[in-house]
Amino acid sequence: MAVPTIETERFFLRPAVPEDAQGFFELDSDPEVHRYLGKKPVKSLEECHRIIEWLMHQYESYHTGRWVIEDKASGEFIGWAGLKFVREETNGMVDFYDVGYRLRKKFWGRGIASECAKASVRYGFNTMGLKEIFAAADAENGASIRILEKCGFGFEGRFLYDASVHNWYRLDALSWAMRSTDI
Repeated sequence: MAVPTIETERFFLRPAVPEDAQGFFELDSDPEVHRYLGKKPVKSLEECHRIIEWLMHQYESYHTGRWVIEDKASGEFIGWAGLKFVREETNGMVDFYDVGYRLRKKFWGRGIASECAKASVRYGFNTMGLKEIFAAADAENGASIRILEKCGFGFEGRFLYDASVHNWYRLDALSWAMRSTDI
């Protein structure tokens, strides 16, 4: 099963390719973007190439992954969004699907992350047949928390990750189906 390109009203969510390294660098070298992500921005294009290689492994192994958000009108690299299969222990769990998103700062506040996160969740439930999807957000990151709430995720508790308190969220397929006509 090939990883598809997903279309939203304004964007294409597509698999990352090596030519996206510069876009990833512009995104992940920004300290403001990494404010709630452990404050470890990338320092080189080589790091971005490794990120893309890791994403390609996710696509091959799990038929999903973080997709590049590409503006339909301009073709510009906006950031990424999508599902990730998490193998390492997080909040006491392993082997689960997580939704995430990250945008270049100049695109913040335009509803892009919400639009793309919803499309990712829809793909997970409707195409992949997942039973539940999880998410985490730094407890201080109000913007990310609002996005998860807009998608229908329910707060499950808090945990410590990278020396910061994070909120833990869960959304199950039935709850999504009941809400999906509304969002």
